[in-house]
Amino acid sequence: MGDFRALARSAAGVATGGLGWPPERFWAATPAELQLALEGRFGAAAGAALGRRELAKLRESLGDG
Repeated sequence: MGDFRALARSAAGVATGGLGWPPERFWAATPAELQLALEGRFGAAAGAALGRRELAKLRESLGDG
């Protein structure tokens, strides 16, 4: 659970700080939506800001993205 907590905190920071999303928007989004938003805002390399491995783990743990 510690890994998920750290990853969620990091992803929430990117979503709120980098994208300006309110927390409700972040928690309603799938990992795929977060990745697309990052890529749309900051370019294709931004999807790697959290790391592809971390995004894959987040998708896997949530099962919805």
